Amino acid sequence: MKRKILISINPEHVRNIISGKKKYEYRKIAAKQDISAIIIYETVPTKRIVAEAEILDVLELPPEELWQQTKEDAGITKKFFDKYFNNRSVAYAYKLGEIVVYDEMKELKDYGLKVAPQSFVYI
Repeated sequence: MKRKILISINPEHVRNIISGKKKYEYRKIAAKQDISAIIIYETVPTKRIVAEAEILDVLELPPEELWQQTKEDAGITKKFFDKYFNNRSVAYAYKLGEIVVYDEMKELKDYGLKVAPQSFVYI
């Protein structure tokens, strides 16, 4: 059975995901289990769960190869990408599909959480 993960994303990136400009969510660590969606927690100042994104694929590549494959829909600059993956031999990207923006924002406690995850948490 596929599970979902909840991840923290800053408001600028959340806007770009919702608008469709950012079709990949980059991570230093990927979920080990098969996941179907990302539940998006928008960080300060919003501090609410605002949307859910379908996961079409999980890419695992050396950073430069990952950039070459995803740069058209990255929604971030190469400089930001390089800084994020500095000294990493492997980089991950969730390829995002359909985005569902919640009519009403949810709180972490709605998912039994007290604090936002540093990387991700299974839901």
